[in-house]
Amino acid sequence: MDLSTFHSLMGGPLRSALTVLVSALLVTVVAIGVHRAGIGLLKRLANGRPFTTNATRVAFRASQLCVIVFGLRMVLAGAPDDTPGLLAMSHLASVALIIALTWLAMQCIQALSITISEVNPVDVADNLRARRLITQARVLTRSAHAIVVILGLAFVLLTLPGARQIGASLLASAGVAGLVAGIAARPVLGNFIAGLQIAFSQPIRIDDVLIVNGEWGKVEEIKGTYVVVRVWDERRLIVPLQWFIENPFENWTHSSSTLLGTVFLWLDFSIPLDPLRAELTRICEGAAQWDGRVCTVQATDSNERAVRVRFLVSAADSGLAFELRCIVREQMLAFITAHYPHGLPRLRSTHDPIELHAMQAQNDSVSLYKAQHKA
Repeated sequence: MDLSTFHSLMGGPLRSALTVLVSALLVTVVAIGVHRAGIGLLKRLANGRPFTTNATRVAFRASQLCVIVFGLRMVLAGAPDDTPGLLAMSHLASVALIIALTWLAMQCIQALSITISEVNPVDVADNLRARRLITQARVLTRSAHAIVVILGLAFVLLTLPGARQIGASLLASAGVAGLVAGIAARPVLGNFIAGLQIAFSQPIRIDDVLIVNGEWGKVEEIKGTYVVVRVWDERRLIVPLQWFIENPFENWTHSSSTLLGTVFLWLDFSIPLDPLRAELTRICEGAAQWDGRVCTVQATDSNERAVRVRFLVSAADSGLAFELRCIVREQMLAFITAHYPHGLPRLRSTHDPIELHAMQAQNDSVSLYKAQHKA
C-alpha cells in the first residue's frame, strides 16, 4: 500500500469512523453528566414526594441508559454517509433505544407500586384499605409489565426490514394456527384475566387469612399466574389465580380482621354455668388477646351422657383469636378440675330395684338348697 492510498483512506471512511467514535465517547461523557445533574435537580424539586423519590432511585440506571443511547443515536444521525457500517449501527441504536425506553417504563411502573406500598403500610391495626390498594398495585403492575414488554417487542419488530410482509403472511395463515395457539394459551390467558378480576373485585388481598382446601394460611404474594399462601407451619401453597375465581374458599379478613373464637367442652349435667361465666370473664379481662367485644358461655347441645358448653370470645385477628382460644381452653379445664371435678364427663350405670330384689331372692333360694343337701 503506497502513501497516496493511505492518505485517501485517512481522508475518507477511516476519518469518518474516527470522528464518529470520538464524538460518541464525548457524547457519552456529556450524557452521563447531564443525567446526573438532571437527577439531582429532580430530587431537589421533588422535595420528599414519594413517587418522584422512588422513581429517581429505581429508574436511575434505565434513565441513564436512555440518555446515553439517545445521544449516540443523534451522533449516528449526523454522521457522514461514508462511515463504515453506518446503517447497521443506526439500526442497532434504534433497537437499543426502544429497549432502554421499555426498561425505563417498567422501572417507573415498579416505582409506582413501591410508592403505594410505602404510603399504605400494612403493619397497622386497621390495614384493610392498605391491603386492598397494595393488592391492586401488585397485580396491575405485573399486567402493565407484560403489556409494556409486548409493546416494546412489537416496536423492535417494526424496525426490522420486511416486518410488514412477515405480519401480512402471518395474518393470511392465522386461521388454524390462531385456533391452536388460543387453545394452547388458554390457561395463561385465563390466569391473566383472573388476575385482573382479582385486582378489581378483590376476593383476596395481600395478607388475607384464607382456608384453602382445609389449610389455614395467609396470602403472602400474588404473582402473575398464581398465589402464594403461607400456611401456619411455614409451608407454602401455590394456587393458580383462576382457582380463586372458579372455586369457593373461606376468607376470614375480607371485610374485617376481627374474629370470633369458640371453645367447646363436654361437661356433666351437674355443672353450674354461672361460675363458668364469671371465670370466663376473669380469663378474658386478664388476656391481652381479647378485644373486649364478646365473652359468653352457652349450653349449645346435649346427649344422653353430657352437655356441650360453648365459650365464645372475640379478638382483633385470627392469630390472636387462636391464642385466646387456647388460653380459655387451658384455664377453664384447670378451673373445672380444681373446683368442680364432678362436672367432668362421667359414664353412669344404674340398676333396677325390682331386678335387684329378684336376683337377691334367687341367691337366697340357691343358698338354702345347698344348705339342705349338706345336712
